[in-house]
Amino acid sequence: MLVLSNARLFLENLLRYGILVDPIQVVSLFLKDPYNWPAACLVIVSNVFILVALYNERQLSRGSFSEVMGLLVHCVNLSTILIFPAAVVLLVPSMTPVGGAFALGTSTILLLKLCSYKDVNKWCREMSSLKAKTLARSLSCPSSLSSSVDNKVCYPGNLTIRDMYYFIFAPTLCYELNFPRSPSIRMSFLLRRLFEMLFFIQMLVALTQQWMVPIIQSSMKPLEDMDLSRMMERLLRLAVPNHLLWLMFFYWFFHSSLNFTAELLRFGDRQFYNDWWNSETVTYFWQNWNIPVHKWCLRHFYKPLLRRGYSKTLSQSAVFLLSAFFHEYLVSVPLRMFRLWAFMGMMAQLPLAWFVGHFLRGNYGNAAVWLSLIIGQPFAVLMYVHDYYVLNHRPEAGGTL
Repeated sequence: MLVLSNARLFLENLLRYGILVDPIQVVSLFLKDPYNWPAACLVIVSNVFILVALYNERQLSRGSFSEVMGLLVHCVNLSTILIFPAAVVLLVPSMTPVGGAFALGTSTILLLKLCSYKDVNKWCREMSSLKAKTLARSLSCPSSLSSSVDNKVCYPGNLTIRDMYYFIFAPTLCYELNFPRSPSIRMSFLLRRLFEMLFFIQMLVALTQQWMVPIIQSSMKPLEDMDLSRMMERLLRLAVPNHLLWLMFFYWFFHSSLNFTAELLRFGDRQFYNDWWNSETVTYFWQNWNIPVHKWCLRHFYKPLLRRGYSKTLSQSAVFLLSAFFHEYLVSVPLRMFRLWAFMGMMAQLPLAWFVGHFLRGNYGNAAVWLSLIIGQPFAVLMYVHDYYVLNHRPEAGGTL
């Protein structure tokens, strides 16, 4: 029934709009001016922040910098990673929303990686003072995989450009001196993941152009007129293709892309996600759908708060607050507008998690998690698209909002 009903919707779409797929149009989303690539320039400039972090750690290992001086340099460096790309995205007219989102996403990943790099090397110095010469995997990220004893790296032997850039490109946010490594590169596995990456990126582009864009365009009039019944109808129409695209993106990124990168680098830890689709609570979903981010939050944010004496509830709320900030940062800054829909959507997960955890069990809890995913995302998409349309295509109405 699902196949037949969605096949009818897809056929209806083709009969009404014709074929809208245009791969060339995607290029214009990244490059407004073919001779001006601000997003690519931002990614290249990010190497400066990487080298500053490495230089600072080398000076700290030699005792040339005090801990206070090293912390100050790291804070300035990390703050610049957060602020400088955002300022460029907001101030450079040739920066497109898609290019800005790509540049800010890269900067955010780099920020989290360098935070982990700073913390782990600090732990190494503290252990060195206690006569501990090596640091294997962090206790917060245990693994059954281990690297060869003969090849173990000891602090400060890890402070090399090669080690730093391996970590930057590795599909993890948590730094370690000795990552688990695969014995060799499996070419068949690598080619399968590459084929999936190419196939699904084409599917994502095609379905967005053919299915999502017409629904969003037809939703502008009901949103402007505040026609609640037609708004609800458009929301429900958008929910199916939006959720299908989200599932495809999840598989493309967390399974195909991260496994492709891991195989290429012989990176042994392949736990990028768990069975989030079986989630019976909202908390279980957020702990298992994005394992690299979850491990980073657990290791570098949640547990440090607990060690400082904060309660579990307050620490969990702080994690959601941090996540809400980055969700809004990655959406509002590229669109050059601040509406807080993504922020409020993330913070709404707290009361939802409490409600589902206390009143729903088993399949009922699982259904509530799926409903929040299927309905919540298209609602946020409609809100942002409507506001972006009003600000950029109806300037005469911009002052009324």
